[in-house]
Amino acid sequence: MAIWQGRSLKKPSGGRIILARKKRKRELGREPAFTRVVEDKEERKIIRTYGGNRKVRLVKAVYANVFENGKGRKVRILSVVENPANRQYVRRNIITKGAIIQTEVGKAIVTSRPGQDGVVNAVLIKEENA
Repeated sequence: MAIWQGRSLKKPSGGRIILARKKRKRELGREPAFTRVVEDKEERKIIRTYGGNRKVRLVKAVYANVFENGKGRKVRILSVVENPANRQYVRRNIITKGAIIQTEVGKAIVTSRPGQDGVVNAVLIKEENA
């Protein structure tokens, strides 16, 4: 069954809403990208969207653009440390926005949406010594 991003067919009371029209192609959604950390080669997928526009899905990630004090550099991603979207994503090494990743230069928090932007941008986290 297709993923539909239209209005729910239920009222807040639990009653049914009868639609005045059928579903439209533009209201279709897609499966999430589930961007994974790999060691060998990055992989991207280009998807045509509504209006002839396009999204670049990052399927496999190797590098991240890590920023610190306004300067960025391209570093290798080692693993996913924490993911507030779903704790199971840590075990599967899946990156989403807000995930904390371990890189060659330290821990960083992901600020981009890899499944929609096609790139992993992150900001280095300052760690306080206890």
